[in-house]
Amino acid sequence: MAAQNSIIDDPKLRDLLVFHNVARALTSSLDRDAILRAIMQQMEQFFKPETWSLLLLDEPRKELYYAVAVGQTEGDLASVRVPVGKGLAGWVAAHGESLIVPEASQDPRFDANFSGGRNESGRPTRIRSAICMPLRSRLRTLGVIELLNCRLDTLSDYTISFLHVLCDYAAIAIENARAMERIQELTITDETTGLFNVRHLYRQLETEIERSRRFKSQFSLIFIDLDYFKSINDEYGHLIGSRVLAEVGQGLKAMVREVDSVYRYGGDEFIVLLPETPKMGARKTAEHLLATLRSMRFAKTDGLRLEVRASFGVATYPDDGSSVHEIIRAADTMMYLVKGSTKNNVAVAGMGMVG
Repeated sequence: MAAQNSIIDDPKLRDLLVFHNVARALTSSLDRDAILRAIMQQMEQFFKPETWSLLLLDEPRKELYYAVAVGQTEGDLASVRVPVGKGLAGWVAAHGESLIVPEASQDPRFDANFSGGRNESGRPTRIRSAICMPLRSRLRTLGVIELLNCRLDTLSDYTISFLHVLCDYAAIAIENARAMERIQELTITDETTGLFNVRHLYRQLETEIERSRRFKSQFSLIFIDLDYFKSINDEYGHLIGSRVLAEVGQGLKAMVREVDSVYRYGGDEFIVLLPETPKMGARKTAEHLLATLRSMRFAKTDGLRLEVRASFGVATYPDDGSSVHEIIRAADTMMYLVKGSTKNNVAVAGMGMVG
């Protein structure tokens, strides 16, 4: 114990221990939130701020959001957005430069409306001083670390340099986590349509079956096959055909609920997964998709207005199948019932053609 205390009392060895812990966090996980929390915990021990937060940049919206915050602050700030350029953190995000502000109230860039200052009881913290550091990688600002009410009198060039190094570690963690997220997205995403692929469908169906068994609930599938799609490829070429597939897929996704999911099953076939949906609800959804698809036109950016029709098959778990393959086969069988007769219609397992 005495030896451990002597290490902590030695500033250089203490700093080395911080770097060791941060490096271990970076290599032990690819979960972004876990890594950032580990880094911020080390930063908290080193700088001892009254409160702190880490904001990440939402580039399309030009806003910062609170990814990690201390204590009850996190829940309070979950929906707060800081426009780039507003407040201290927004200024740092806009300029990519660090700020050390001894008297926040006297700084023209300070704006209490865009400050994350809350104490552990959830009440606003009176902000006296602030340190805001950008998280940068490849000349891009990824986010901002905000430390409020630190003891600025203890800061030196060395400690500021140390803070910059910790920010670099955090930026590396964010980049690594985003790269892993992109890889994971690629493994479950169909390249042509941007929808989930069949691999992810089977995985989700296993999860949905387990959940439905546990809670004695139902879910439904809609199997969709585009009618006469080969004629589009033959007449307009595969480039236009792929574009139509993508537009149909995204159109289906826009038509269903947020809890539903759409998959490209293969070729010109799609599947819609409807959690917590009995047969009649699935039938209504399929009829809605059928009617809406009839009214849509595709490849308009190419100067075309192509019509697309489809055959729909509906099946419900557990009525029409007790396994992944059985429930897909039941919906597929209904789709082929439509395909082999009128096309451009809906058939429901146990009910047959509905139109």
